[in-house]
Amino acid sequence: MPSVAPSAEQMPRSGIRAIMDMAWRLEDPVIGLHVGEPSFPTPPHVLAAAEEAYAAGRTRYVPNAGVGELREALSAKLAERNGIQVPAEQVIITAGGMQALHLALSSVVSAGDEVLIPDPGWPNFAMVVQLLQAVPVRYGLRPERGFIPDAGALDALVTPRTRAIVLNSPSNPLGAVQPEADVRRLVEFARRHDLWLVSDECYEAITFGAPHVSPGAFDTDGRVLGAFSFSKTYAMTGMRVGYLVVPPALAAVCAKLQEPLVACVNAPAQYGALAALTGPQDQVEAARGAYLERRDAAAAVLDKAGLPYLRPEGAFYLWADVSSLTGGDVSDWAIRLLQQRHVAVAPGTTFGPQGEGWVRLSLATATGDLLEGLARLLDFR
Repeated sequence: MPSVAPSAEQMPRSGIRAIMDMAWRLEDPVIGLHVGEPSFPTPPHVLAAAEEAYAAGRTRYVPNAGVGELREALSAKLAERNGIQVPAEQVIITAGGMQALHLALSSVVSAGDEVLIPDPGWPNFAMVVQLLQAVPVRYGLRPERGFIPDAGALDALVTPRTRAIVLNSPSNPLGAVQPEADVRRLVEFARRHDLWLVSDECYEAITFGAPHVSPGAFDTDGRVLGAFSFSKTYAMTGMRVGYLVVPPALAAVCAKLQEPLVACVNAPAQYGALAALTGPQDQVEAARGAYLERRDAAAAVLDKAGLPYLRPEGAFYLWADVSSLTGGDVSDWAIRLLQQRHVAVAPGTTFGPQGEGWVRLSLATATGDLLEGLARLLDFR
């Protein structure tokens, strides 16, 4: 029998998905604090635009790089909100933010190359790097720096094989938001070592006072690729629409790569995304306000219990230090918490070795469930 490709077989499975599968198999209801799924419905005008596209027969192939109207609207949005001046030709519509990251790395990384990824960081970063037969090299994010990357410390990790660095702000799982000065230093770090910089900005619209800063705004020589998504901002996770912003040299390459990857993104969903971008933004503001209220409510509970945590400035996660509860194995503790108390959390080691002793708690869960889940967690040994 032919063998499975090593890169596919050896790619680790997401620990978040493993917890999800366990939770689905339990008969009794589970309080889910493990998934980054907005608790709000997709805005009605977004659904209406997608339905109208179906009714009008807009179900044929569209260009590999996406529907022209959406790319033009995104070009305008990037200039207005992100400080990134790019024509529509440098915006590639993707099947969600995950495919944008895969497309970005596919275009710049070869087998055997090294890619610097954050630790703790979203597990999919390491997964896609390994799937491309490249080597993930983790750079540690430390509590004493507020889990913000240290550009100076990164120098020691660069080798002749280093090809790219992945940044993520606002961070999943940390909720940390990189200040402008740090973003500038990281762009300069990539320039100094002649690296590609892949920036995951899928939570850009969810910040709490700390402004989101795009590395692409400081890209003077065409090395930054920015991955964005409609999923979290507009509660469109299942519609699978994201986009990748690329330097001029990669525009034609990335558009071409869409053909063997997805051919093109679902056309009616793209028209829904266009309505999301150009239509009312009141639900975005309402959701951000709800996440902020949940953050503060959860923080009050953890403060009262004396449990350390990182106060998130963005995204909708809270990174909590449960090392006093876990006995040194947070993954096993999280499984027991799920089985015995029916509370699902994402164990920190899912996000890298630096996550031992921590858990990611989702603020996208309804407030009542969030507080009940925290009560059960704090009472569990």
